[in-house]
Amino acid sequence: MDSKNNGLGPLLGHVAQLSKACMDNRVSRWGVTPVQAHVLLYLHCRGGQASQRELTGLRRVKPSTMNGVLDRLEEKGFVRRSVSGSDARSRLITLTEKGAEQQALFRKSFLEVEQVMLRGFTDEERALLPGLLERVIQNLEEDQTLC
Repeated sequence: MDSKNNGLGPLLGHVAQLSKACMDNRVSRWGVTPVQAHVLLYLHCRGGQASQRELTGLRRVKPSTMNGVLDRLEEKGFVRRSVSGSDARSRLITLTEKGAEQQALFRKSFLEVEQVMLRGFTDEERALLPGLLERVIQNLEEDQTLC
């Protein structure tokens, strides 16, 4: 792909497409999607629990989409849903023991893909890239008229 003629948008799209395909390939051996794996990793980082609303915001998806993701994770025995003690309208998502075991495998897969993506980068470039991408995200979120 010729980066000089495509502009930033197509390049970012191509990166997203390739990284998603790579992650799909790696985590599919455990019967999950990258989104499901990310949810399990997030729950683990949050001490094993988060609200369904929090997960929906994290993944930037519609509540119905997150509901489907959680349905599948619950069917596999990776999470458990319960009513929040403080708000009966809110659902609390809890990582099960099986989900905690699986997330370690997913974390390893994500780190492997990240190493592939950053192969050949200097330490300085590795440190700089996340901040640059966060700024792109912030700029786009601030100017929703473009999206």
